Order: sequence, then C-alpha cells, then structure tokens
Amino acid sequence: MEKTDASRFLLIAILILIIVGIAAAVYTLRSNPVDEALSGNRVVNVLFVIEDEKIPLSAYVLMYYPATKRAAIFDIPGELGLLISRINRVDRIDRVYESGRITGYENEIEKLLGIDLNFSIVITKEKLISMVDLLEGVEIFIPSRVSYRDDSQLILFPSGITVLDGDKAGAYATYTLPGEDRELEVFRRQRFFLGLLNSWIRMNDRLKEPAAAKLYYSFFRTDMNQRTLVRLFDEFINIDTERTNIQSVGGSLREVSGQMLIIPHWDGSLVKEIVRQTLGTLTRQTENHLSERTVTVEVLNGTAVSGLAGRTAEMLRSFGYDVISIGNADHSNYESTVIVQRTGDEGMAIAFADIIQCSNIRREFYVPDENEDEQSIQNYKYIADFTLIIGRNFDGRYVTGN
Repeated sequence: MEKTDASRFLLIAILILIIVGIAAAVYTLRSNPVDEALSGNRVVNVLFVIEDEKIPLSAYVLMYYPATKRAAIFDIPGELGLLISRINRVDRIDRVYESGRITGYENEIEKLLGIDLNFSIVITKEKLISMVDLLEGVEIFIPSRVSYRDDSQLILFPSGITVLDGDKAGAYATYTLPGEDRELEVFRRQRFFLGLLNSWIRMNDRLKEPAAAKLYYSFFRTDMNQRTLVRLFDEFINIDTERTNIQSVGGSLREVSGQMLIIPHWDGSLVKEIVRQTLGTLTRQTENHLSERTVTVEVLNGTAVSGLAGRTAEMLRSFGYDVISIGNADHSNYESTVIVQRTGDEGMAIAFADIIQCSNIRREFYVPDENEDEQSIQNYKYIADFTLIIGRNFDGRYVTGN
C-alpha cells in the first residue's frame, strides 16, 4: 500500500513538473519582447551602435511602425553637446558611453529625442568585419575614388557601386581622412549603415538556418536573446530602405571648454519637434504615394532680414525636407508668412505647415486647359511641392499671429 502511494505521489510530481514546464514555455513564447512591443500599435525604437576601442563610432536610432511598414533613422553624432546630468556640465554625449553597460548613454538619447528605446544592439569593429563576410558583403555607392595612406594602413576604394567584404567594410565604416569635410564623413557612414541594413534584410532567411544562426547572432551585443533578435529582424524585412531617410541630429557648432560641440537648436526643443513630426509621418495611414516620397521645398525671404531663408532652409532639412532652392521673394515687405501648396495631399500640407505653425496656406494646383494636348500636360513642371515665403511674422522658428 505504501509502495502504491509512493508511486502515485511520484507520478503526480512528474505531472506537476510537466505542467509547469509547459506553462513556462507558453509564457516565454507569449512574452517575446518584440511581440509585446508590436502588439500595442506603436513605434518600435532600436538603438544601433558601431563601436571601436570601446567608443561609439556611429549611433543610429531606427524607428519602425509595423502598421504602415515605414521606418526612419536618426543619426546621433558623438560630438553632440548636452548638459549631462550625471556630471553636471555640458559635454559630448558619447562621454557617458560605457562599453558593456550603455544604460547611461541610452538615457541621454531618450531625453534628447523624447522617446523610449525598446532595444539596443552594439556591434564592435572586429565583429562587424566577421559579420559582413557572413553577409556576403555590403553593397554601397562610392561617389569618388578614395586613396590615402598613413603610417598604419592604406585606404583605397574605387568609385561606383561596390560590394565591400569584411575587412574593407571595417575600414570604410571607421576611417577618417585629414581635412575631410565633416558632412561628407557623416554622409558616408550613414550610407554604410543603410547598406548594412540592406544586407541584413537580404540575407535574413539564410541567417536563420541552424548552421549560420548561432554564429551570426554572436556578433551582436544586446540584452535580447536569439529568438527575440530573430523576431525583430523578421519584422525589419518589411522596411523599404529606398524610402528610409537618415536624419542627423544637428545644431550649431560651438567651442565649449576647449572642444567643438554641436549644440542642438533651441535647447533641444527642435530635435523633439523633428522626432514628433517624423513619428506622425510614420504612423499616418494613407495610400497616397505622395506621402511616401521626399517632399521638395522652395524657401523665399520676403523680409529685410539677411540670411533668414538660409537658416530656415537648414531647419527644414533637419525635418527631412529636400530644400531645392532658396532666394528672395519678389519684395521684402511681406507682413504675413505664406505657404504655397502644389500637392493634393492635405496630410502632407498640414504636416509641413505645422512645423512653423503657419495657417496661411495658398493652394496652387495645375488645371490643364481643355484644349491642351497630352504632351503639354506631361511637360508641366512645378518648382517644388511647397514654396515658403517668409514674412515679418516669422521669428525664425514659428509664425506668430497668423
């Protein structure tokens, strides 16, 4: 009898262990952090850092909205100057970066952009080289041939479309030429990151094969497990990189405590406004193809304030607009700022006008004459999607008293 009871007790214990194991497995499957982030109909924000010698060479925040399959990327320059609360002084944002423990760095980026980061992924230069070889290269376009030798290495890249192997990718992503224009260096590294993202997308299915998966995901340093990373990259294959814009977090270059820093405009409020506008674009549900392309803008100065059109153009470019021309209006006595709209996309017009809080919109749509032939209609070209004529009620950031 006692032996029967002991057997029954053992059987019950085994059943309990099986049930607990199944429950734990189900909970784990259901509690995938990516699934949780995607389930709330919200933007997923991922920080990518390319690191060399424990210093971030490049840092990008990828914002992705699954409902529209749209994405945007913000470039976080290391020399961005912020009031770092931990050290109570203005310094470079990468000063708080600690390799292997980047929580402080993440917190500063969250405060800068006004968002929460869902995930972070760090790739060291050494791991990047091995990863690119596994990805079978990164394809990028190099506009001009690069040839430079210093005491330690030879930098040599041909012009045109090039597939970089691991060693060349490591060099391309990290080299700096003496006297190189900073904007060109930033643009080069941004193009490389987009190329890397393309390679991840292109090779996603093959990288999930058992033979490659374990090695591939060892290249990333992240608090996500392999299954979560797989789920995240499965979602990223929906990103159309041809329509994904990288926006640099900009500002004014100033010398602070003996170093040149990029100080965000308007104490960082402009950065948060740019992010807010970008999120609005990502989450806007529309089937109109106009909302999917880069918006062109002409900026005309209708005041006597010198340089106002150029400064305004710089601000609009920060929001991702393609300012194709700047100049003076037909006179310099415009009392009110006006936006000339030439697209039929009202959502696009509202988003543009909201940047400077302008309600004075004049619509100028092309209506062909009934006697006009098809060729004439096809030859019609407008200057830009929007023309912004700056009036005296524009204070450099907003329109006052519409």
